Amino acid sequence: MKKLIICLFFLPFSLRAGFDNLQVPGNFHVREGTWPILLERTIGIMDTTYFLTFRDEQVLTSVVMDTVPFPNLKQLRFFQQALTALRAGHNGDEAKFKGYSIKRADVKRESTWYILRHDQWGLTNFQQPEADLMINAIKTY
Repeated sequence: MKKLIICLFFLPFSLRAGFDNLQVPGNFHVREGTWPILLERTIGIMDTTYFLTFRDEQVLTSVVMDTVPFPNLKQLRFFQQALTALRAGHNGDEAKFKGYSIKRADVKRESTWYILRHDQWGLTNFQQPEADLMINAIKTY
């Protein structure tokens, strides 16, 4: 009987340990290959955080992956709104946020390009079709 009571006491702690940071399906590969971009979702006990992970294009001699964190869905939606607004904007338009910025850079004979700069570390660029994939993926969250 004592063993049963002790087991019941420790059961909630052992169950909680397995679910602290659970990676759930919902990670979305925007771009794969040499210069990957991944939109990730991590579900914790009390909250869900989102990350945009990409290979830093400023470092060519090695592979350096950088991450732009979004502490909640509201911040991720601001990123989505910025991409949507820049799509309707003009060359040189820029959306600045705390920690990162997105700039539209039109190139003749190609689709629209965007430059994502993480304030502390990295830089990557992507085209309009990849921006549309991110906008649609964020809508599903």
